[in-house]
Amino acid sequence: MAEGLNLADTEYNRFDTLESDKDLSRLFDVVRSFRDQKGNSPAITANVVIANPDFKKIRESDFSEYHFEPVAETLTRYPGRNGVISLWKSGNEEGVFHPQFHSREHVNVPRWMEALNRRSQKIMVAFDNETTFSGEGDYNFMEVLDFNSRDDLAFMKESLIEGLDLFEDMFGYRSLSFIPPCYTWDSEIEETLHLNGVRYIQGLFVQSVPTGTFYNYRKKYHFLGNKNIHGQYYLIRNAFFEPSLSKISDPVGECLQRINIAFKLHKPAIICTHRINFMGELDPRNRDNNLELFRQLLDSILKAWPNVEFMTSDKLGDIISCDI
Repeated sequence: MAEGLNLADTEYNRFDTLESDKDLSRLFDVVRSFRDQKGNSPAITANVVIANPDFKKIRESDFSEYHFEPVAETLTRYPGRNGVISLWKSGNEEGVFHPQFHSREHVNVPRWMEALNRRSQKIMVAFDNETTFSGEGDYNFMEVLDFNSRDDLAFMKESLIEGLDLFEDMFGYRSLSFIPPCYTWDSEIEETLHLNGVRYIQGLFVQSVPTGTFYNYRKKYHFLGNKNIHGQYYLIRNAFFEPSLSKISDPVGECLQRINIAFKLHKPAIICTHRINFMGELDPRNRDNNLELFRQLLDSILKAWPNVEFMTSDKLGDIISCDI
């Protein structure tokens, strides 16, 4: 509890941080210790956020203007993270970590700026500590592409274009896939993504379509290999490894059951996991325990399905688009 904010109320506040050099190195050690029959490591499709709010410049504007900074600049202010960008790139070259685009920043800028201008005590305490935490429940303005008005779409499209360009500047290639933050987006943005090189849209089978009212969404359904009017394919997550977030007692067994169902239906298994599961700065037990579970999961997959082939999301998309 600090300044009236319950920071231990959610898993993200208790476990999640910017990844450190140690977090990545430990994760890579686990991943590179496994190979499929073709010699591929179980490469992680790392959906990255390429920038963060520039709190100093926002304050200097008296909260009238939004500014962002590249994630590489953010990392310089946090100890133990001097090698993160290099590890992202070397992991990609090694085939254990493949960056794809998630968002420019993981914050709903119009809603957050509107809230900052109300200057509530809780949100200003959060801002002073350089976080977008609202101080209410576990709400952090994470739903980047949700809107109060369709007028917000112009800003959101521009942020996607800029984010995709920044991604290419950092990694030297265009991101072929995109995962909408919080699985929430209006289909109108898909044209913007298409025009900027995105061929595949990762997600769940349910798309939350904004209606203009927060947390009130229209549902739109997709299936694996479903194609939209722009020729983009949907890649549907159908297995989950989320030990830090789920309340189930056997996250490995639950994930294996879902993989088994996918394979019995002659579908690829697309496993969803989040950064929080492998972060250890706030609580090393979170990282260490979950890495051991992850090791068990990968070992069990290879034993149960020795002919399995590991691949990244964009490679899977290439195969699906060629087969259909």
